[in-house]
Amino acid sequence: MAEEKYINACPVGCDSQLVDTEMILPEGCLKLCVNCGHLVSQCSESRYLDSMVEFDDTQGTWPPPENLPRLARTTIKLFKRLKGLTGKDPHELTLLDVGCSSGAFINTARKLGVNVEGVEPAKAAAEAAKKVGLNVHNAFLQDAGLSSEGYDVITLFEVIEHVRDIRPLIEECCRLLKKKGVLVIRTGNSASWSVKILKGAWEYFSIDKHGGHISFYNQKSVSLLAEHSGFKIAKFLTHSVSLVDKEKASYLHYRFLKILAELMNLPAKLSGNGQEMEVVLIKKN
Repeated sequence: MAEEKYINACPVGCDSQLVDTEMILPEGCLKLCVNCGHLVSQCSESRYLDSMVEFDDTQGTWPPPENLPRLARTTIKLFKRLKGLTGKDPHELTLLDVGCSSGAFINTARKLGVNVEGVEPAKAAAEAAKKVGLNVHNAFLQDAGLSSEGYDVITLFEVIEHVRDIRPLIEECCRLLKKKGVLVIRTGNSASWSVKILKGAWEYFSIDKHGGHISFYNQKSVSLLAEHSGFKIAKFLTHSVSLVDKEKASYLHYRFLKILAELMNLPAKLSGNGQEMEVVLIKKN
């Protein structure tokens, strides 16, 4: 007897039918919410849980040394944007990173003077973060016992695509944020040019390459999520284009499409069609 699918309704909360798409994955075709265009995997619960084991690791998402300067640059850019929204310099901000893994981002933010804290359910990754002196709670956010209105900023980087029931998580973020607090979400953009071209071959859809990826957002679905959870959207940003799976192309074919993708990066960014999405939300009250 086949296992029940892990997701059977639109995670955003649309009371709408999920229909089959032409995007075929090993777990079955992706399902589409006819109201908001949200896409969900047809994987089973056991398949999902097996794929999440990879994150319980001391290395976590800590990048190799050669990538740390890039992390520093993107973190500085983020806090420049946040100052425009909050009016506060980094040292005046209290930040909670949900799904912080081994702490690379909050460690970088701490160097800028930010008052940082993290939440991470994977024990090995959380312990690794604590060993470098970071204040990290080994728990799911709703179980961490954090006080209401304690943070200026909460970040959810590459988290929401792993979550079946997303609204309780976003509502908890709303409770934890101060008045006019900011929630920053980063995830893939399932309405990007990359998806229109690659369809089911878009690497972000692969639970084998990206453990736990089961729920795929676009501008409309994340906007509805914000509206249902006590937020309004302040900024919607996207970047980057992929046109080919490197593992399935010859060297020359890959190089040609790589150059073409790089030429498309700026138009994709300007038009909101990039494959990487950052959404900045502000607590309404």
